[in-house]
Amino acid sequence: MIGTHQPDSLGRFGAFGGRFVPETVMAALDELQAAVNEALADPAFHAERDALARDFIGRPTPLYYAERLSEAVGGAQIWLKREDLNHTGAHKINNAVGQALIARRLGKRRIVAETGAGQHGVAAATVCARFGLDAVVYMGLEDTRRQRPNVVRMHMLGAELVPVTAGAGTLKDAMNEAIRDWIASVETTHYMIGSAAGPHPYPLLVRELQAVIGDEARAQLLDRAGRLPDAVLACVGGGSNAIGMFHAFRDDDVRLIGVEAGGDGAQLHAATLGGGRVSILHGSRSYVLADGEGQVLETHSISAGLDYPGVGPEHAHLKETGRAEYVPETDEAALVAFHRLCRLEGIIPALESAHALARAERVAASLPPAAIVLVCLSGRGDKDVDAIADREAVR
Repeated sequence: MIGTHQPDSLGRFGAFGGRFVPETVMAALDELQAAVNEALADPAFHAERDALARDFIGRPTPLYYAERLSEAVGGAQIWLKREDLNHTGAHKINNAVGQALIARRLGKRRIVAETGAGQHGVAAATVCARFGLDAVVYMGLEDTRRQRPNVVRMHMLGAELVPVTAGAGTLKDAMNEAIRDWIASVETTHYMIGSAAGPHPYPLLVRELQAVIGDEARAQLLDRAGRLPDAVLACVGGGSNAIGMFHAFRDDDVRLIGVEAGGDGAQLHAATLGGGRVSILHGSRSYVLADGEGQVLETHSISAGLDYPGVGPEHAHLKETGRAEYVPETDEAALVAFHRLCRLEGIIPALESAHALARAERVAASLPPAAIVLVCLSGRGDKDVDAIADREAVR
């Protein structure tokens, strides 16, 4: 159900959020907000969503103590919330199922979505197949190349995949095109945004649909270890897995650490909260990687899902209030953490998740053995194996 940390009536988390969109979609956002409020207050909606979470997604996902990784790193225990074990291989399906149910309530049979790493695109295509909806997924041309396995999966599931050649051909450009489509077809189309960004009510809606991650992890850790973690970490691009993980711990004495894409460690990165400025992007006021004139800068990350110049407004608020800290990890650090988890635990993580793992290792090494570091393992790395093989000349 709706939690206690809510935006105001204008959809603002402190100074961030709101709606900065053309007048043509304001009515659709009002309609969506009314449907969201109605659904989240309706026991029948929760009952259907819970049944799908159990029987279709495969929830609850396990909480896993990475014993060999913890021993190798030294210091605290590292525990993983295994969102990689969801149907479709990532946390994105949690949001897609909930939004499909709401689209059905609205009578909208056509879905548009954006995707970077392809996991949200796969999740959108999956739920559209499940509910008999038409799916159109926009994906940057560069991302279609480096996330080829997910391109194939979207086609198999019946989605229309539209490669986007504008800009750098990454997530920002895909989102631009999805929004243009939605504006032109708003009467018949629901925009299934994949992150906790965009105009109100999307940041709130996506958080509520992803909050199951933190809710489960908190209860599981109390049951298994008898106490809360010392630190909770998650990777942050737009920020949906992180806000879903953090929300359950907002009122606890627990460090919340979001890990952004540090890229090459110099000029080429996607660390929006660390290096951005307050501006407007994709209908919301938040931190944006932009120049002094407000022009959005190109980003870089080895992980397509973190290669985005904005971030959800609730993360901006958490940064401003000091409740969460946001730090970068480089491509190389993520690759080291990726290989370490593969070889010590037999788990192939998504490159996005590997950024969080890289920082978790540093945090764990600084803490005593009784301490607990909890990481959201947001997705599995099947989608990344070709890109890594090419980068490392694996034959």
